[in-house]
Amino acid sequence: MEKALTRATVVGSGPNGLAAAITLARAGLEVTVLEAAETIGGGTRSSTAIVDGLLHDQCSAVHPMAVGSPFLRGLDLQRYGLRWAWPEVDCAHPLDDGSAGVLHRSVTETAAGLGPDERLWRTLFEGPVAGYDELEADIMRPLLRLPRHPIRLARFGVPALVPATGLARAFRTEAGRALFGGVAAHAFHPLERPLSASIGLGILTAGHRYGWAVAVGGSQRIADSMAAVLAEHGGKIETGVRVCDLADLPPSELTLWDIAPSAVAEIFGDRLPARVARAYRRFRYGPGAFKVDFAVEGGVPWRAEVARRAGTVHLGGSFAEIAAGEREVHAGRMPQRPFVLVGQQYLADPQRSVGSVHPVWTYAHVPNGYTGDATEAIIAQIERFAPGFRDRVVGRTVRTATDFADYNDNYVGGNIMTGAKDIPQLLFGPRKTVQPYDIGLPGHYLCSAATPPGPGAHGMCGVNAARRALRRSR
Repeated sequence: MEKALTRATVVGSGPNGLAAAITLARAGLEVTVLEAAETIGGGTRSSTAIVDGLLHDQCSAVHPMAVGSPFLRGLDLQRYGLRWAWPEVDCAHPLDDGSAGVLHRSVTETAAGLGPDERLWRTLFEGPVAGYDELEADIMRPLLRLPRHPIRLARFGVPALVPATGLARAFRTEAGRALFGGVAAHAFHPLERPLSASIGLGILTAGHRYGWAVAVGGSQRIADSMAAVLAEHGGKIETGVRVCDLADLPPSELTLWDIAPSAVAEIFGDRLPARVARAYRRFRYGPGAFKVDFAVEGGVPWRAEVARRAGTVHLGGSFAEIAAGEREVHAGRMPQRPFVLVGQQYLADPQRSVGSVHPVWTYAHVPNGYTGDATEAIIAQIERFAPGFRDRVVGRTVRTATDFADYNDNYVGGNIMTGAKDIPQLLFGPRKTVQPYDIGLPGHYLCSAATPPGPGAHGMCGVNAARRALRRSR
C-alpha cells in the first residue's frame, strides 16, 4: 500500500516557490516554505528608499508574463489585495534623432506607428496574440513535449527559431528594428545566436495580449497576495531560515527547491546522481544587471515626448548598437554604452511618488560578476535621450551585480535570469532531460526560473514542478 503524502517543504519564496507551495497545499499537503531572507518574494520585493514614502521595486517591476499567467489568473488574487495598473504607453525606444519606436498594448496601434513596418508587425503578432490563450498552454511548460496546439505553436515558433539579428533584417525602419531589439535584449544573450528572437517574441506577444502591467503598491504585492492564498490553504512561511544542508529541512515527503542549480549541487554534495551533479555544477549563468534607483524631481525630461508617457523605456540606440553591447557583456567586457532599461512605474501607479518627486527604476546589462561601477554609464545613457536629467536627480541607491547575488542567491554573478538562455538551457533547462524538474532523488524537485518556462513572475516553473512531484508520488 502506498504511503499517503502529508507534508511538503518548499525552499525559497519567490513567485515560483510560492506557486509550488500553493499547488501542493491545494492538493491537501501540509506545506512549509523556508526563506533565507527576512522578507518573502525573491525578485518581487519592493521597499521605500531615498525619500520617505518613495516606493521602488527591488528587481522585477513590469509584468506582462505575470498578469497573463494562467495560474495567477486562477487564484483571484484581487481578493487578497493585488491590483494591476497599466501606463498609457507600454514601452518606448528613443533614437538619437528624437524619434522613438512605440509599443502599445494594441497590435494595430503599434503597427500603425511603424509606417513601412506596419505589415511586418501585424504579420508577426496578430495571429499569436489572437490565439495567445491556446499558445500559452504550450509555451508555459517544457518545450520538449507533444504540443497541445501544434499548428499555432508552429506558426509562432518559426520566426522564434531564427537569431534576433536575422529577424531584425526584415524591418525597414530603425524604429521597428530597435523596438524589437530592445525587447529581444531582455534575454541577456547575444542577438546573433539561434533562438535569440524567441524571448523577445514571447514577451511582445504576451504584452500585446495582456499589457505591460505593474502591481499597484509595488511588486511585493504579488508575493504578499500569493502568501495569503497559501495561508488560506493552511500553508506557512518561515523567513530568516537558510538551508545549507539536507539536515536543515523539516520532515516531509516532498521538497521543492526554488534555488539555482549550482546551489542544489552544493547542498546535496555527493548524494546527487553523478550525471545530475555534473550538469548542475556546469550550469551556465549569463550577464549581470547593475541597478540604480533614482528619485527625480519632476520626472525624466525625455526628448521624445512619448517616452514621458511610457511605463518602460529602452535605452540602447539602434539595433546594431544594442547587438554590439550584448556581445560585449556576454564576452565579459563592459561596453561604453550599455543597454539600459528604465522603469517609470509611477505613471501607472501614482501612489509610488512623493509629491513631484518620482521613483525611476533603472538597470544596465553588465558582465557576469562585474565589480565596477556602472552608475555614470547609466546616467550618460539617460542624458543622451533626456538632456538635463542629471540636474533633476535628488537621490539614488545602487545595487551592483555582486549586490544582486547577495540580494538573491539565485542571481549568480548578478544574472537575474537565473541562467544563460542559450539553446540547450532554453530547451531543456539545467540538464538535458525531458523531465527538467527532477533532480534524480526521490521526493526532491527543482522549481526555480532555471527550469521551463524560465524567468518572470508567472509562477509556472513552480506549478509545473509541483504537478510533476504530485504525479510521481501518487
